[in-house]
Amino acid sequence: MSDVPNRMQELRQALSDLNREILDLVGRRIALVDEMRALKLANGLPMYDPVRESRMFEALVEQGQGILGEAEIRSVFRPIFEISLAHMEGRASGDLRIGRRPGESDRVLNIKGGTIGVPGSPAVIAGPCAVESEEQLERTAAALAGMGIRFLRGGAFKPRTSPDAFQGLGIDGVKMLRAAADRHGLAAVTEVTDPRQLEDVAPLTDILQIGARNMANYALLQEAGRTGKPVLLKRAFAATIDEFLLAAEYLAKYGSSDGGIILCERGIRTFERETRFTLDVSAIPILRQKTALPVIADVSHAAGRRDLIAPLAKAALAAGASGLMLEVHPCPEAALSDASQQLSIQEFQQLLRELNVGVF
Repeated sequence: MSDVPNRMQELRQALSDLNREILDLVGRRIALVDEMRALKLANGLPMYDPVRESRMFEALVEQGQGILGEAEIRSVFRPIFEISLAHMEGRASGDLRIGRRPGESDRVLNIKGGTIGVPGSPAVIAGPCAVESEEQLERTAAALAGMGIRFLRGGAFKPRTSPDAFQGLGIDGVKMLRAAADRHGLAAVTEVTDPRQLEDVAPLTDILQIGARNMANYALLQEAGRTGKPVLLKRAFAATIDEFLLAAEYLAKYGSSDGGIILCERGIRTFERETRFTLDVSAIPILRQKTALPVIADVSHAAGRRDLIAPLAKAALAAGASGLMLEVHPCPEAALSDASQQLSIQEFQQLLRELNVGVF
């Protein structure tokens, strides 16, 4: 019995030595991965090979039989492979591609003469809920341009709760939006609801919008990312902040990091019924802490009523929003969708005066 403490100490020392050896081996593996990353970047090769990854797991399982079970082997090597993949993609394991790096400044997007993300200079994206006619767009675009607004929005594909509600003019509406934006030197912003729309819509718009109902449409996020276009992503009304960020991560992984991503808080669903949704003002500073992407607020959809748009807009900007999305219509009472939350051109101009934004 007197030898037991000594042997225990020897075993503990041996385990500590093995831990250091394992750590050293993992470090050597990461160094090889970093070297391979450089070679792949230089030769335009894909960073991830799922077939090779599977074969490495299978070989490890075969070699480890009799020592560890298959599940144990996979649980040991899976995090090592995940860390290696993160290094291959040029990031630390667990870090979001869109995450704010230490000391990183806010990202600023320059889109067709307009900027989004400039501190102290909030961007305004405005226009009708739905594209209805050439005349409607012309009147709106002319007014916005005259007030110094650089971004014209309008929905052509309308995901509505009721199948009998106005569903939008489709690609014809996108073409109307493009023409009106071009006549007045504005950037066009419109929503896509299906990956099949991207081939036709992407060339005609400057910013692709993915609405709240499609935040978790991962096929759409992937294909939108691949277009390389800037994407404005709205938070789903039942999504947590982390779920929202991971949806943006899809865009970043599939290509939108180069074109730009804009996060849009547009209200979440709570038990309150005085407003259409509840604007989550606290989400704005949290998102800005977690990411350097521009964060804007769609106060029209959050309020659902025009009399609350001004105070909510002021609250969003005070919380640090990089801009606002607002619905504006030449005659809101005649709008085919969301009439109660759209501002008239005169009301919109008054709001800009209150916010000290634009030209009067």
